[in-house]
Amino acid sequence: MSDNQQPIVLGKLGASHGIKGWLKITAYTDSVEGIFDYSPWLIKDQGEWREVKVLQWKPQGKAIIAQLDGVTDREQAQMLTNSEIGIMPEQMQELADDEFYWRDLIGCEVVNTKGYNMGKVDQIVETGSNDVLLVKANAKDAFGKAERMIPFVTEQFITAVDLQSKQITVDWDPDF
Repeated sequence: MSDNQQPIVLGKLGASHGIKGWLKITAYTDSVEGIFDYSPWLIKDQGEWREVKVLQWKPQGKAIIAQLDGVTDREQAQMLTNSEIGIMPEQMQELADDEFYWRDLIGCEVVNTKGYNMGKVDQIVETGSNDVLLVKANAKDAFGKAERMIPFVTEQFITAVDLQSKQITVDWDPDF
């Protein structure tokens, strides 16, 4: 698989539940149930990705549990505990023009409206009110910054996102 064909991890399989091979599911999607919008899943079993079908799922207390095709008993389920759940990139849902997947923003150059290159997006943090770009500054940053935190608020601070050229334009003072 090439880099852009590597599975995108959406969650992981947890502990077995019961004697019929059900597993607890940890989802990294916006809503826990959102992980079931994708099919088929890929699971990383003993270091190798393989396709698996979810037969059924349901809430169980505060958790979600699922039954996978071919997993019929507790021992088989226990062998899959902590396996990652992934999907191929082409399975990702299309987003509106003003929405972005975090994975597409990581690594983008951040330039302010006056042309100053502030560095690259290193990671994104979710806060209660908005997401925040953690921008790792260039090695010889003129303002002596190692990192900048820029709220991802479109029209106020984020003026343009060009995923083709991997560049985000911001209305942000480089001294912040």
